[in-house]
Amino acid sequence: MHDELPYQLLADVVLALHISVVACVIGGLVCIVVGNRRGWNWVNAWAFRLAHLGTVVIVVAESWLGAACPLTTLEMWLRAQAHAPSYSGSFIGHWLQRLLYYNAPAWVFVLGYALFGLLVVATWLAYPPNPCPPSPRPRSRKH
Repeated sequence: MHDELPYQLLADVVLALHISVVACVIGGLVCIVVGNRRGWNWVNAWAFRLAHLGTVVIVVAESWLGAACPLTTLEMWLRAQAHAPSYSGSFIGHWLQRLLYYNAPAWVFVLGYALFGLLVVATWLAYPPNPCPPSPRPRSRKH
């Protein structure tokens, strides 16, 4: 029983991380649209926009290829090591899983991810990121 507890806790941490990634992807798109309408410059920073786009590309590619998300795979492995049934267990795990996982045919997820990806691309075109900042110039030394 005690040997299983760390695996269960780690599985809950991975699930919370997964929820955080989903929230960042969805919240990131909302921030990009709202921020551009309100004049927030940070929403068009290259690092933010590339991280957001890159994450969405990975999710869409996984869905098209039928690949499981590595976070889901890790979480399920940890739950198996804890001898816990999938998608049940602790209070945190139970409720976070209900938010993230639900039953639907696979094509629904592929379509949803693809449409979200297209929305991100449309947002990229409507609100392009700021140009990359210029490289800093070396300072001249005064002797």
